[in-house]
Amino acid sequence: MITGNDYRALVAVKVVHTVVWAFFVLCILAIPVLTGRGEYVAAAWFAGIVFVEVLVIMLNRWRCPLTPVAARYTEDRRPNFDIFLPEWLAQHNKTI
Repeated sequence: MITGNDYRALVAVKVVHTVVWAFFVLCILAIPVLTGRGEYVAAAWFAGIVFVEVLVIMLNRWRCPLTPVAARYTEDRRPNFDIFLPEWLAQHNKTI
């Protein structure tokens, strides 16, 4: 059973994780849009941001660094225990 403090901490981690995830999804989607508009410098910046995130995930054994933080507050290990995404999307997120 999750205590009140642990529940609040888990929700906070999930909110941060979801916001960070959405930011990187927007960066990834922006790259082809900006490239199509001929805005290559902006596209390169977004590609660089995504590249840094990929490096962080690679160096963390293909896991988000926020996952172990969320794991401190719950025994749940479903694919979406650490983020506000549907379970199927959280499970296949890196593949998609």
